[in-house]
Amino acid sequence: MPPTVRAAFEAELRSATIANDLDTMWHALERAHILSQGWPWPHTRSHWHMLRLALRCRDRREALGQVVRLTGAGLASSLGRVPVGNTGRATVGIMTPMPIPDDLERILAAGRAETTTSR
Repeated sequence: MPPTVRAAFEAELRSATIANDLDTMWHALERAHILSQGWPWPHTRSHWHMLRLALRCRDRREALGQVVRLTGAGLASSLGRVPVGNTGRATVGIMTPMPIPDDLERILAAGRAETTTSR
């Protein structure tokens, strides 16, 4: 994961941790998920954090959805078989692509540029 993307990913995870309301927590985790999809370990971590929040909320449907996603997130990233822009929630189809927010697209583009220049 390029440094620019990693910094944004970690910032979203921190935002979810310090947020005072569930909507803000979920929003930050969804953004972290979008940023992490291209890399197996960060992608798996994003689903782990979502599972923890689902359990904290006692949301059985979301927790089950996250368990299913946890089992395949790393492999899907390794194979490049992720639905780009998908927020990672159980309320969204597991293979449904979604638009990437403009600010996250800029971060991902910067990460691609970092990867290209470091070769």
